Amino acid sequence: MTRNETGTLILAAAPIGRPADASDRFRGALAAADVIAAEDTRRLRRLAADLEVEVRARVVSYYDVNERARAQELMDELLGGRDVLVVTDAGLPGVSDPGYRLVAAAVEQEVPVTVLPGPSAVTTALVISGLPTDRFCFEGFLPRKAGERSSRLESLRTEPRTMVFFEAPHRLAAALEAMAETFGGDRRAAVCRELTKTYEEVRRGPLADLVAWAADGVRGEITVVVGGAPARPALTDPAQLAAEVAGREASGEHRKQAISDVAKENGLPKRVVYDAVVAARR
Repeated sequence: MTRNETGTLILAAAPIGRPADASDRFRGALAAADVIAAEDTRRLRRLAADLEVEVRARVVSYYDVNERARAQELMDELLGGRDVLVVTDAGLPGVSDPGYRLVAAAVEQEVPVTVLPGPSAVTTALVISGLPTDRFCFEGFLPRKAGERSSRLESLRTEPRTMVFFEAPHRLAAALEAMAETFGGDRRAAVCRELTKTYEEVRRGPLADLVAWAADGVRGEITVVVGGAPARPALTDPAQLAAEVAGREASGEHRKQAISDVAKENGLPKRVVYDAVVAARR
């Protein structure tokens, strides 16, 4: 089968709040697609009705639980010459939503893939947060279990870029508290709630203040933006290097990994840090 005989996989960014934010290309794709893979088929049909678009495509569910199994079915549609439009509840497919596996399979099979750009909670929260936007990273949802969450945050303790997280409203208070414990209560952050919707709210301030604000409960779709770690002078004194490794070991990090990380962060050969640790133990 040649490439021209296949369909095209189309990833479409859906509005994160107001249907009016949908682009004309999005409307056209909803009307023209052969197959629509939707995270929530009922929401998809409500959105189409709000946009006054008649959906003639075959609509199938495509969400986290059935993503792996559904991907092969959708690949069969693409290889059969039919265009497949992927739509999530909000934002761009593949960003903390189904899409990655299907894109990877399509690329492997040399099936054309294109994107209809549009709304994104990640970049919307980033630019409205008031925190630096020149360098940032997206961390998605934190683990639900406290221990795993703490470990993930610890790995980000020295991250210099602005960090963007998604969080469920009922876990927000615990997540902010864990962030404050790891990053420090004075680290600047912003909680963005119901972005682009009627009751949009952005709370900015030190993590300690946001912990107190969220204690009574917060509702709605949540995106959290946290400032990166401030730059610090590189450590060179052997005693300081050994103390830094010891502190990381006390937090549960393996000594070998701690030595490697401290060396990398301070621009030193690992042998220098290792010798400092050995000297301190003597």
